[in-house]
Formats: sequence, structure tokens, C-alpha cells
Amino acid sequence: MVSFIADSIEMPALDERKVSRWIRSVAADYGFSVGNINYVFCSDERELEVNRQFLGHDYYTDVITFDYTAGTTLNGDIFISLDTVRSNAETVGVTFEDELRRIIIHGVLHLTGQGDKTPETKAQMTAKEEKALAKW
Repeated sequence: MVSFIADSIEMPALDERKVSRWIRSVAADYGFSVGNINYVFCSDERELEVNRQFLGHDYYTDVITFDYTAGTTLNGDIFISLDTVRSNAETVGVTFEDELRRIIIHGVLHLTGQGDKTPETKAQMTAKEEKALAKW
């Protein structure tokens, strides 16, 4: 089940059924099924708080993924800062909705095991995001 939660912020306009079907389809492309994935939409300040408390990082970010995947069943909590998604969209010249979809699937790709800490894995992540977005 895919859940969408707003944490002290207005819920973004999403077709939750369509997004859920898309997530399941992308997961299947990598040999996974979807168990429980919770998307928590929040502000920059809440994202920073989560980053500090659970990861020991003192910086803002657009997405934090907590992976509880068991075998080939994806499970996790994905925190998304809508403030950062909005500013990133402006910076790269895309709509908020397009950038939000990119970040939503970015979290799923992390759950499948895709990293993004090196230039090589970051390039792989971007290619996988583009492939997933093409399915939208």
C-alpha cells in the first residue's frame, strides 16, 4: 500500500491512485512488489529536523528515504520537503509537479537499492528516474 501524508503542510495535488499504480509498475521493472510505502510531505524545517535526528546530517535536502525493504517487497518511509522540491523546480526550469514526480520515484529507486553518492551512481539514478518518468 502506498500512503500519502501531509505533515503540517498542505497536501500537494496528486492523483494518488495513478501515482500508486506508477510506483508499483516501476518497482516491478526492478523485480520488486510494493508492501508499505509512506510518503510524508513536509516543510524544509521538518526535513532538516528529520535529517539531524535520524541521520546526523545538518543540511536541507529534498528527500530522505528510510528503507525497510524485506526481500523483494519494498517498504519504507519517504520524507519529501515540498519547499525544496519547489525551489529545485524553479532552479532547473521544470514545473513543481514534474519535479515532485521525480522525487517521488527517486525514493522508490532508493528502496530498490539504487544509490546516488558517487558521480557514477548519481548518473545511474538520473537515468533510472528518466526511464520511470517516461512511463508516467
